[in-house]
Amino acid sequence: MPPFPAATTASTTSHLALLVLLSSSSLFFLYKSFRLRRKPSPATAHARTATPTLLYASATGTSKTLAERLSARLTADAGFPVRATDAATFDPDDLPSVPLLLLVIPTHDGGAPPPSAAFLSRWLEESAADFRAGALLLSGLRFAVFGVGSRAYGETFNAAARSFSRWLRALGAVEVVPLGEGDMDGGDLEAVFEEWSWRVLRVVKGEEVGYGANEKSNGLDELELEGEDWDDDDEEEMVDGEVDMEDIAGKAPARRKNGNSEGVPANGNLEGVLANGAQNGVKDMVTPIIRTSLEKQGYKIIGSHSGVKICRWTKSQLRGRGGCYKHSFYGIESHRCMEATPSLACANKCVFCWRHHTNPVGKSWKWKMDDPLDIVNAAIDQHTKMVKQMKGVPGVKPEKLEEGLSPRHCALSLVGEPIMYPEINALVDELHRRHISTFLVTNAQFPEKIKALKPITQLYVSVDAATKESLKAIDRPLFSDFWERFLDSLKSLHEKDQRTVYRLTLVKGWNAEEIDAYAKLLDLGQPDFIEIKGVTYCGSSATSKLTMENVPWHSDVKEFSEVLASNSNGVYEVACEHAHSCCVLLAKVGKFKINGKWHTWIDYDRFHELVTSGKPFKSRDYMAMTPSWAVYGAEEGASIYGSLPEVYPSQRKAHHSQMKHIFKIAAILVAISAIWIALLETSTVPRSYTWLLPIYLVVALGCYGLFMVGFGLMFFPTCPQEAVLLQQDIVEAKEFLAKKGVDVGSE
Repeated sequence: MPPFPAATTASTTSHLALLVLLSSSSLFFLYKSFRLRRKPSPATAHARTATPTLLYASATGTSKTLAERLSARLTADAGFPVRATDAATFDPDDLPSVPLLLLVIPTHDGGAPPPSAAFLSRWLEESAADFRAGALLLSGLRFAVFGVGSRAYGETFNAAARSFSRWLRALGAVEVVPLGEGDMDGGDLEAVFEEWSWRVLRVVKGEEVGYGANEKSNGLDELELEGEDWDDDDEEEMVDGEVDMEDIAGKAPARRKNGNSEGVPANGNLEGVLANGAQNGVKDMVTPIIRTSLEKQGYKIIGSHSGVKICRWTKSQLRGRGGCYKHSFYGIESHRCMEATPSLACANKCVFCWRHHTNPVGKSWKWKMDDPLDIVNAAIDQHTKMVKQMKGVPGVKPEKLEEGLSPRHCALSLVGEPIMYPEINALVDELHRRHISTFLVTNAQFPEKIKALKPITQLYVSVDAATKESLKAIDRPLFSDFWERFLDSLKSLHEKDQRTVYRLTLVKGWNAEEIDAYAKLLDLGQPDFIEIKGVTYCGSSATSKLTMENVPWHSDVKEFSEVLASNSNGVYEVACEHAHSCCVLLAKVGKFKINGKWHTWIDYDRFHELVTSGKPFKSRDYMAMTPSWAVYGAEEGASIYGSLPEVYPSQRKAHHSQMKHIFKIAAILVAISAIWIALLETSTVPRSYTWLLPIYLVVALGCYGLFMVGFGLMFFPTCPQEAVLLQQDIVEAKEFLAKKGVDVGSE
């Protein structure tokens, strides 16, 4: 039966109306997408819309004058109210949020920056050499440096400016204008500064993106210490012998097999051999070459084999900002934490070693040995001196600084293998006597040392792999029976009554896929906790083939942790997380989850009472409840800053920015639904067509997604962090192809 004319007319009208609606929506989104596409790239747009930060450091007033001249020019010609600021008043922790940094730096005595830039210089130098900072700490920063100096000083000409440029690039920042080097005595200062200022002006106005120094070098090569050329054949020969630190640094040929038993001198004379079987040799563990290299990285060398260094999280909490993952997981006060080691030597050559294997290695103690009391005294003295240097730094809170001068925690995990030190028990006793708690990390190659270790606050074993093959590939141990030692170390951990931890470092492509094998290892040590952390990329070197592809995202670490907890059959659950450190904590449910509340924190006063009593005690005796903000899933723990919410409101701003896009999509759905209801109410569309509403909603969203993804994704700033990493990947890919002789062009 043919339809009535009225019905046919209504049907035709409704379809035309819907066609017009969808066509209009599509044309609107297409128009918006093309507008986004015509916008400049994020780097150019960022430079054009963001006000630069202009810093100067001046000893005679020349640099200040130049900076003020640049400030006036940018204000007049670019329309930005740029103010020249003394570097002494600038807080370096604000650098990650600075879009464009301009520096005018003179060179002071001996190639150093002037006193007003001393803290900024020290912050950059230590961060660039600190594996915990990472090579992408300042990946969102673009910068330009102008140096003021005199060629009459020879090699130190503009040394400070060159160092600033190198450190910034090492931290992932992009140099948008080549380093300007003015010679005060050569007569070209004005001309060079004028040329440099013109280039800076073009960048600020968006007319020039910059020459991209990072495409040539990320600054890491200049910071790396001399490493060894690793050879698999050499590895097999060195396993049975011991390799001195000069071998690793390429300063001396490697010693080969000598047929002697471990720890016995070549001449057979056992005089001077320690009670534990290790030889108390006559050599210093730290040679002058290595000492100089370590001191440049911010280490304070103690005696002949120990070291201490102030952590960037210590500096952060001195300013009342966020603490490290140990603060979130265990209640450690980062500003009162001392990071040290009594042994810079190690028995492994891990592929992710952030020191690129410039530290000594050995299977037994063969160096001079310092007194434990002297080590503790010197460590505290050096640590407090470094804390005192923070006085007057912008943002440092006086009460935090005062507390920081009295360390209450010692992380014996700075570098090397602390448990190798023959007097480790005496050293731990001395720390406890001063009411300083102890966290000790061992690399699972000395099971007998673990058994002999006195009670400490928390004992870690590094579980870098779950199979014999992958452990050999990742840790590259010196011992031929490394796997047996590894398993025995886990079993020894189970015998401890105090808090114990498995520390897992995930390396994509190396060990992150061994989750079932990891689950089997849990029964051996039955640790109280499992820390799972993503590997930190520290740049390439001759000793490590790791790239950014081997670094897991925090979401990868979380997924691994949740699956591992699930495979434990309820023994472990995910308790805490610290996104900034890319770290997640699993804890034993039966021991540390009481009435539904986690108790991963430590009652440090109670611990010291128990140690002083001399009576046996267990981990249950000194646990404390974990605050709600530190529990897994809390907004504070999931923050990339790993801190309390009021410290970094920018994280919430980013959340609000993402919500705006959700509201856009919701508005589209509401608008289409309203129009559809209006058409139904006015009988323009028969009510029998109501079922088409979901279809048209899906089609409208499809149009939105098609044009926004197809044309606008690369230019639509919804994922700025991922965009920065994408640009880094592109740079790495270009460098790789260029090395292979492939012409990648300029685009």
